[in-house]
Amino acid sequence: MLLIADGGSTKTNWCLLDRAGNKTNFNTEGYNPYFVDESYIKTSLGSKLPEGMDPLTVDEVHFYGAGVHNEEKASIVVKGIKAVFNSAIVSVKHDLLAAARALLGNSPGFAAILGTGTNTCIYDGKEVIYNIDSLAYILGDEGSGCHIGKKLLSDYIRGYMPAEVHKSFEKTYNISADEILNNIYTKPLANRFCASFSKFAFENKVDPEYATNVVKTSFEEFFKNLVSRYPNYQDYSFNCIGAVAFSFKDFLEEIASKYKMNMGRIIRSPIDDLVQYHLENLASNNR
Repeated sequence: MLLIADGGSTKTNWCLLDRAGNKTNFNTEGYNPYFVDESYIKTSLGSKLPEGMDPLTVDEVHFYGAGVHNEEKASIVVKGIKAVFNSAIVSVKHDLLAAARALLGNSPGFAAILGTGTNTCIYDGKEVIYNIDSLAYILGDEGSGCHIGKKLLSDYIRGYMPAEVHKSFEKTYNISADEILNNIYTKPLANRFCASFSKFAFENKVDPEYATNVVKTSFEEFFKNLVSRYPNYQDYSFNCIGAVAFSFKDFLEEIASKYKMNMGRIIRSPIDDLVQYHLENLASNNR
């Protein structure tokens, strides 16, 4: 059996394919090796397998994940997965390649991720050939859920939110400035914590103009600091994957238009397209 996974920093979508082509989908948390180790992956993944699934029947695992920037980080994920699927061949690639393959298949183009974190690339139809480092959530990740969440948290703590929005935020989360700072600076997975507040911008009905400005400002920084830095970027369509991109696609289209870039595909999750990519290429290789 073949197991394919798309892993962000917050959530991983898995799809198990048996020899008859039947699919079983399930979810686990994200396994970014900058934040979790081999033992954590083994325990978490092992506890989330579908009922009745025998790990020994899995022949191949193709895992695409956030934070897999080099062999050292990839090795952490490989070992964690291998500890669960002992007899499988395990391949671990960056989630940016998953995004490109899901969005573009075997065609070249521009692909991006806007989820908990951010990433962008130029893809040649097979591999990522050019990538400007997103610098992760402390130094960069412009446009991401974490970036939007940080803007909201900063405005909340500093008292920059309009009064009614501040009241709504306080009522929604019931969290103090000290608790926010403690979660960010002393606890693990601060990127997930910050990103969890980005949904407030989507759900807030008290002052839509405020929320809109927060999101658009974040997207402006994304295009200014990342997208527009690619050579001849306007020659490509803007293709993007992730919950943030999907939730705010109208705003994305507006900012992309400002930068004279045509919109391409915007999808929430790559897993279905990624499975299709592997099926098509498996069939092609077997001809």
